[in-house]
Amino acid sequence: MTWGRITGGVWRGLAALTLLAACDMPPADSALNPQASPAAALPDAIPPRATSERSAALRQYLTQVQSSQLTSGLLRQDGGGPDTPFTADMLARNFERIVFFNEYGRNGAPRGGASDLRRWSGPVRIGIAFGPSVPPSQRMQDRADVRAFAARLARSTGHPVSTAGTPNFMVVFASEDDRAETLNKIAPRLPGVTQANLTGLRDLPDDAYCAVAAYASGAERTTYTAAVAVIRAENPDLLRLSCIHEELAQGLGLANDSPNARPSIFNDDDEFALLTNHDDALLGMLYDSRLAPGMALDTARPIVRILAREAVQGPL
Repeated sequence: MTWGRITGGVWRGLAALTLLAACDMPPADSALNPQASPAAALPDAIPPRATSERSAALRQYLTQVQSSQLTSGLLRQDGGGPDTPFTADMLARNFERIVFFNEYGRNGAPRGGASDLRRWSGPVRIGIAFGPSVPPSQRMQDRADVRAFAARLARSTGHPVSTAGTPNFMVVFASEDDRAETLNKIAPRLPGVTQANLTGLRDLPDDAYCAVAAYASGAERTTYTAAVAVIRAENPDLLRLSCIHEELAQGLGLANDSPNARPSIFNDDDEFALLTNHDDALLGMLYDSRLAPGMALDTARPIVRILAREAVQGPL
């Protein structure tokens, strides 16, 4: 499981606030049919109850976080430029760290060990679900952002990624007041996903903007068959879009972060908010046919070097 972090410690103090109200589930269409029109779905929506103090405080804090980071020159949206050059060797090294190592160990312990290459073999079909705390106008924007980014992921990877068909990768926008109920509802609808193995997403750490969990099948458990991303509904616009970019990309197999990756969203420094040209190259390398799920780093390393050189210099 991976998650985007809230920098700083202010949100820690919000954890003591009382959760005053919970909300019911969104209509089923948002979970099962990402192509359903908002107009068709909204009349059946269950109206949210009063927002809890915890959720309201988190929304206010995250707005302050975004403002502070922008003022500090973080959350860049330019994809990298002359000030962030990278070589083929740098790209290969970053790929190895991001693909072949775990961000977390068992039970959420930081920095897990080495891992074989993991990715999807079949088509990725992204669905979108909302907690009732998310208003109609925001749902429309979130749907548009997810669909646009799914199309970009398809271009970057050369792999079928879309928002059509029965979902196997759910993106959930929900608040502190309705996240658990929303996740519990969608769990049985995804292959290999249960309410029990969604615990880490349901109990989202206090310092996380968002999170993703990918589920693998087979003896080696290196081929993804389902994934769930959770994005806090309290996030303001750019943090929200940043979560879409990071969690969906990580759910395809770029599972780790590296402090040396630049320009990249796979770095905890929050310098970049959106996928960069460096990250596009990582995705293309990950889904190149010369690599395969289950490959160990030692086996893959010579291929990775070739792919990195081609990504930077073009095919020889």
